[in-house]
Amino acid sequence: MGVKSPIPYRWRKLGVKYLKYGMNFAHGGTGVFNTFVADPNMTTQIDFFQELIKTNVFNASNIESSVALVTLAGNDYSAYNFRNGSAQGYPSFITSVVNQLKVNLKRIHGLGVKKIAVTALEPLGCLPSSTATSSFQRCNGTENSLVNFHNLLLQQAVAKLNKETKASTFVILDLYDSFMTVLKNKGDHLGSTKFENPLKPCCGGISSGYSCGSEDKNGIKKYTICDDPKSAFFWDSAHPTQEGWRAVYLALQATLEQL
Repeated sequence: MGVKSPIPYRWRKLGVKYLKYGMNFAHGGTGVFNTFVADPNMTTQIDFFQELIKTNVFNASNIESSVALVTLAGNDYSAYNFRNGSAQGYPSFITSVVNQLKVNLKRIHGLGVKKIAVTALEPLGCLPSSTATSSFQRCNGTENSLVNFHNLLLQQAVAKLNKETKASTFVILDLYDSFMTVLKNKGDHLGSTKFENPLKPCCGGISSGYSCGSEDKNGIKKYTICDDPKSAFFWDSAHPTQEGWRAVYLALQATLEQL
């Protein structure tokens, strides 16, 4: 897109000259609610943004001409599973997650941002952490059905927000369809990337007790890395490689042009 990466919030005082490229308030592992990491959730991240507006680090003109990207990667659901949340409780929990996300989107708009992009949830059932049980051959349909419920509620929430603002202020970046387009690609789309086994990660533990980056008490590596990371869609059990994200970006281009 020709846009430089925004500076991370925690480095804001070290790179003042980069403020013109925007700021990244995200923290890995976080969600709309508190998860299994101690970093600030999305509400607190927006608090940081609001404080920078209040102290005139970003003025009204900066904000009105900017695009906000709001990404929810599914960490709330990982935390729900980690805390032994029940299958029966999933629909109500998903509803609460999307409701809070809607509150966050509305708040960002209220701070003066005129265009807000929010990501649909990617197919979590296709992440290697879920496909390992099938030797990376099949996505988990049950997980993806829950993801589809999340995305349906998000579509409804965004439609309502756009109706309230009487403009197409909010745009959904459909990571679900983009991921599936790449994962199902047989190489018959000109310019698209075909991955030999897209569900298999490049980096993984040598056994079920280890993961990418694991070492034993003697510092001996307990993971393997594929010979050519560019040939893999996923880097580890949850994250795409650079080549994987490039393929997703190409699948998203039509939507990105709306911003």
